[in-house]
Amino acid sequence: MTPPVDEREALILAPYAMRSRDTRGRDHPADSDPWRSDFQRDRDRIVHSRAFRRLQYKTQVFANDEGDHFRTRLTHTIEVSQLARAAAMRLGLNEDLVECIALVHDVGHPPFGHRGEDLLKELMVDHGGFEHNRQGLRIVEELEVRYPEFPGLNLTYEVRESIIKHSAHYDRSKVPLRFHSDAAPLLEAQLVDEVDSIVYDCHDIDDGLRSGILSLTQLQEVPLWQGAWREALEASPRATPEKLLIDRALRALMDSFLSSLVDQVQANLTSRRITSVAEVRAHDGQLIAVSQSMRLAKEGLESWLFEHLYRNWQVNRVFHKARRILADLFHFYADHPDSLPPIHAARAEGAGLFRAVADYIAGMTDRFAIDEHRTLFRS
Repeated sequence: MTPPVDEREALILAPYAMRSRDTRGRDHPADSDPWRSDFQRDRDRIVHSRAFRRLQYKTQVFANDEGDHFRTRLTHTIEVSQLARAAAMRLGLNEDLVECIALVHDVGHPPFGHRGEDLLKELMVDHGGFEHNRQGLRIVEELEVRYPEFPGLNLTYEVRESIIKHSAHYDRSKVPLRFHSDAAPLLEAQLVDEVDSIVYDCHDIDDGLRSGILSLTQLQEVPLWQGAWREALEASPRATPEKLLIDRALRALMDSFLSSLVDQVQANLTSRRITSVAEVRAHDGQLIAVSQSMRLAKEGLESWLFEHLYRNWQVNRVFHKARRILADLFHFYADHPDSLPPIHAARAEGAGLFRAVADYIAGMTDRFAIDEHRTLFRS
């Protein structure tokens, strides 16, 4: 009898979508589940992992202790998952696989956002480097311990491949041979990458306004925001509170991004005559993208956010402090390996001391790193 999931996928998925039955499988044998596809099982394993739970206390833009309503890595991840599933449904892609990739795409990030990753790159430059895609793969294949028979989460090949190939500009030289660097990522992986960027742009405007670092007057310099704000004003009754106008404008902006994405992807697939996963794999270049005009407008928005939000003095001073905290912790444990927790000290014997220290620090939440630094260095 055909499994219910296979029947459903046969009915709703486009020919270029990845089907569960075609997975290349797992590294370690696992009994099949009659009611869940392999990708649905992967989703459940990811959600129950410790690395996923730690995203709740990791920085997106604003440090975790700066307010209860700013995005964290976890809330960002949930937003990406929600929007990516919506786009996948409209495009006939595998929603379950998209959800897996979205939920796992940020687990390799260290505390304190991109500034934390930049610091670990500097500290590990002579010790094998550090990059969050590679760290994410390391987490799901080695560092998570959930089963007595093997390390890692034993996820499917396609989810793990999508981790290491996350980002349109991933470094092919860093892709392990088993993931075939010359093969393009699945459409489901490309979709999550593009939606990740869209969600970033929208929620960073929201958090920037909420923090007071950005103002509505400043945002009128941005053409994309001008259009969204005008749409929100025209669709709202008079005397609508400013907060609700902002929410409506953000929805309008996200809807514009999503509509442009879906229309452009459908045009790309048609013009390039993509009708199978094999053709997706063989295609050189991104098939999932917004239109050229939207891309240019989006780049303008991101350049503006970089200048006015990401490098704002109030944000900078928090992250300069965060970099010092992580640097102090890294050097302390590298100089005093006998102070590492036993599981990390044991890992140093195989992976090397610096890699074990990087694993330990990358797995920390913002608040744990702050508390650990206070414990070790308070006067």
